[in-house]
Amino acid sequence: MPISTLRGAFRGALAALALFPALAVAAPAASAASPSPSASESGTPAPATKAGTSFLTAINLAPGQDANVAASTGDYLYWAFGASEGQTATVGLTVNLAPTPDRHGPQTWSVEVFDGLRRRQSCTAGTQNATGETTTTSLALSCTLREVRSWAEPWSGDPLPGTYYVRLSLSDAPQPDLGLAASVQLHVSAKGDADNAQPEGGELKAPLVPPVGGGAATAKAAAPEEPEEHWYTGWFSGWNSRWFWTVGGGILAALAGVAGYTLTRHPRGYRPARYGAVPPQSGAPRPDPYAGSGRP
Repeated sequence: MPISTLRGAFRGALAALALFPALAVAAPAASAASPSPSASESGTPAPATKAGTSFLTAINLAPGQDANVAASTGDYLYWAFGASEGQTATVGLTVNLAPTPDRHGPQTWSVEVFDGLRRRQSCTAGTQNATGETTTTSLALSCTLREVRSWAEPWSGDPLPGTYYVRLSLSDAPQPDLGLAASVQLHVSAKGDADNAQPEGGELKAPLVPPVGGGAATAKAAAPEEPEEHWYTGWFSGWNSRWFWTVGGGILAALAGVAGYTLTRHPRGYRPARYGAVPPQSGAPRPDPYAGSGRP
């Protein structure tokens, strides 16, 4: 091969190597310039992938947000969502059971809905309890609440605006099936708005939205308040204040006893005027009435 041809091939290879870093930098820039569509761009929140295990740790769902959670058979799962006046909320769940070869019998799952005061709300429609046989792969549960009212009597359990809790639990299953892998899909829908609400003759001052977040807000709300200061506050503080009050109380009790004795005990030899003066007492011995009778 001629030397000129070798020189041309070598120069071409060097040029390709010089362009390689530029191409490597341009590739990420091109991919960043055209990102894939995300959930925020479409306006629908991404599904929640977690569930709480109690009311305090319930996962809050934004309006229109679903949940897709991997769970274990037998766990209690909690979610929380908000409902406003005039809305009728419907909770729908799909439970994907563990594979058939791993199960040992039928399973019964239940869904319950509670309001912000932890009162169980009744369902007007839907399947709250569903039982799946060994060959069943999934169960469908749902609960449609009553229309949220703007005001209710204190003794009633009517649904009010605020937070609502969804609890999914396993009602009945063979003991060996506890702990098997399962998955749950949750969807909350609501129809109606404040314009559809019937007048109730009253208005709720604030929605029933208790603090949620693992107990942090509850602990902050339950923190003790600083005691109020008064002019006599210092009298009851200090490590030795109880000794002062004990000694002082004993002295006061002794003085009270002496004063009571003085007021209630008459002096010796003194009689009130209405009974006359006390006759003088002589020092002579009194005569013995039995003297001379022979009696001992």
